[in-house]
Amino acid sequence: MKLIVGLGNPGIEYEKTRHNVGFMVIDKLSEKLDAPLKEKKFNGIFYKDKEVILAKPLTYMNNSGEFVKAIVEYYDILIDDIIIVYDDMDTELGKVTIRQKGSSGGHNGIKSIIQHLKTDEIRRLKIGIGRKDNSVNYVLGKFSFNDLKIMEEVIEASSEALIQFISNDIRYVMNNYSGKIYGK
Repeated sequence: MKLIVGLGNPGIEYEKTRHNVGFMVIDKLSEKLDAPLKEKKFNGIFYKDKEVILAKPLTYMNNSGEFVKAIVEYYDILIDDIIIVYDDMDTELGKVTIRQKGSSGGHNGIKSIIQHLKTDEIRRLKIGIGRKDNSVNYVLGKFSFNDLKIMEEVIEASSEALIQFISNDIRYVMNNYSGKIYGK
């Protein structure tokens, strides 16, 4: 069974912010697969069938690992079958990067997951949001109209990549989707 987790912060004030692109991708994927996130457990919401779990932690970004660890242990999910979707300030706006492992790169959500799962060998789909001087205000800020148009394309492509992840090896997904820049 594959576990696809999008990172973000719960609450209306965080909707459509740069830090919530992981949630936005899960919402698009849920819509495409007709897989509503109706289950509530482990301080998160998710959809589960025999092939996949789509999930959004409701722990706030910095504690995402609590939810991920709980769902992984409860459903006995292998590390290789997990992929985390999140924003990346160190990648240009519109670029999608897929990795098999690595450090948190300063991202507190992925840092929490690495700490709770005790490994950095976690597949991830990073969505470039670019960087500005005031990091906190920037990631918690909403996309401009033009940036939102770019992100719509990124979210569409990312959801397609994740659909491929459900039934394919991560290398296949990386070869077909990683490193591409959308909306330009």
